[in-house]
Amino acid sequence: MLICILRTIVFYVALVAVLRLLGKRQIGQMEPSEFVVMMLLANLAAIPIENLNMSVWFGLAPIGLVYLAELLMSVLTLHSIRVRKLFCGKPVILIENGEIQERNLKRTRINLDELTMHLREKDIFDLSTVKFAILETNGQLSTLLYAKDQPASARDAGQKVQEVELPVTVVSDGKLLSTNLTMTGKDENWVNAELRKRNCTQKDTLLLTVDSAGKVFFVRKKEQD
Repeated sequence: MLICILRTIVFYVALVAVLRLLGKRQIGQMEPSEFVVMMLLANLAAIPIENLNMSVWFGLAPIGLVYLAELLMSVLTLHSIRVRKLFCGKPVILIENGEIQERNLKRTRINLDELTMHLREKDIFDLSTVKFAILETNGQLSTLLYAKDQPASARDAGQKVQEVELPVTVVSDGKLLSTNLTMTGKDENWVNAELRKRNCTQKDTLLLTVDSAGKVFFVRKKEQD
């Protein structure tokens, strides 16, 4: 039993390391070839975990080989358009200039109900407002609305708005994050002053953030029952 647990830990660490090396895109936006790699890695890890007579190295070696193959494929798809089309495919236009491309719907085996469902997921309920709808190689649907149907921006309204700044967390769950505080150019005295304004202590603070414009966001911990 102990050997099985140790093997599981070893292959868990190995798979996490490989996934980290392959990049975050492997998780959120997988191409068909990347999905195959994920399935293959899972099966390769399961075999030596279940078969205790097999050496751990006989399980790690194929995982390393799959990683190298995927790395090589990434390089090839980066430099070769033909290889990229072969393994990754290419985007397919489902709606062009407001017209539904029935042939492309059949090619991708997407029916009208699925198309309208994907549009609703993007808060698009009126198909007449869609100029282009493109099925990307990772299965996501990209859309472009007609100019008259696009939401008005501040620029369109002739208004001047301030740029959104990225807030930095300086206190989290009662703990002061010194590294983050240094990034803001402020010190602990500033934190204490901000907390005094709110009649709160660091221990009772759930969250305190500040952005480069000096905007502070504060959340007090709820009282324990």
